Amino acid sequence: MSITENDKQYIANTYARFPVELVSGKGAILKDSDGKEYIDLGAGIAVNVFGVADDEWLEAVTNQLSTLTHTSNLYFTEPCSTLAKMLCERTGMAKAFFGNSGAEANECAIKVARRYAFDKYGDESHSTIITLKNSFHGRTIATLTATGQDGYHTHFGPFVEGFVYAEANNIEDVKKLAEENNCVAIMMELVQGEGGVCKLDEDFVKDVKALADEKEMLIIIDEVQTGNGRTGSLYAFQQYGLEPDIVTTAKGIGGGLPIGITMLGEKVKDVLIPGSHGTTFGGNPVCCAGACNILSRIDNKLLDEVKAKSAYIFEELNNAKGVKSVSGLGLMIGIETEKSAKDIVNSCLQKGVLVLTAKTKVRLLPPLNIGWDELKKAVAILKEAIAE
Repeated sequence: MSITENDKQYIANTYARFPVELVSGKGAILKDSDGKEYIDLGAGIAVNVFGVADDEWLEAVTNQLSTLTHTSNLYFTEPCSTLAKMLCERTGMAKAFFGNSGAEANECAIKVARRYAFDKYGDESHSTIITLKNSFHGRTIATLTATGQDGYHTHFGPFVEGFVYAEANNIEDVKKLAEENNCVAIMMELVQGEGGVCKLDEDFVKDVKALADEKEMLIIIDEVQTGNGRTGSLYAFQQYGLEPDIVTTAKGIGGGLPIGITMLGEKVKDVLIPGSHGTTFGGNPVCCAGACNILSRIDNKLLDEVKAKSAYIFEELNNAKGVKSVSGLGLMIGIETEKSAKDIVNSCLQKGVLVLTAKTKVRLLPPLNIGWDELKKAVAILKEAIAE
């Protein structure tokens, strides 16, 4: 049986896969089972920030595989502690909790916020969290509930209590919810990825910060997709002048291995105590060794390249034939087109370029170090597919 036949018979039918069997790759070039090559502008949905089979990352992971692959969190390990130190030093956060995915990182953030409120008020009276409409925070029951899209709030009920939803970029709506509810936190993506690559206004974020200070609410920033160099800074909140209380991330920092991270600021750094939270695989030495390598290479030179490549894509696509608008930040880009985004994705696929969608938009999340020649070729193909 072929890969496709095996998949259809034995794997749960949760993905509408494209008719492509990927078998290998290097950098931003992927190859299928027929030998056809593709320029990858999706990076495994913002995961492969240095592309596929990156040599430095492979060396770091392989070295760790040969020394210590896994131990429980009952013991100390070097990669885990080193990664936490690197993150805190580069973000200004105080401590980190390691899990396995973005959803788990956001689950931890929710638990930390609610435990913080319980410790502060002595009960569960201030447990409500404001999130934004059009947001996406994960697929567990709690993070699905936190997601501000009605389409996700069906089929899997009952959903958990304690979430209310404000219009993005509407501070009056946020204020109204804060007045009507005993809120412990507001949780935001600074660029709403799955919601259509929609960037939050800087003035709105500034007003949210002022309101949070006034109401003594925590600020949780979901950087699962925006983080790790994707938007042109190590984390997007650094472009907004924010000092969040909790930051979550995953995807790109693992370089292809599963890892989720919840970073804790001064207010909440000691909320979690032994037995209050945990995970079997969180802080896995191999995943952390790979993440240390990724994080060490997201430097100013790379971030300048991200900004330059972003400016090139925006310049090429703004006002191009068939393009209605271009949104996003850094190399997290959404393109509203006259044609169906699905048709454009299929056309690009035939021409050897892999792109994604978000809502009605074509979405680009290329490796941060994609070569200029590859990028220019892929953008030219994309423009052709949009204009057809």
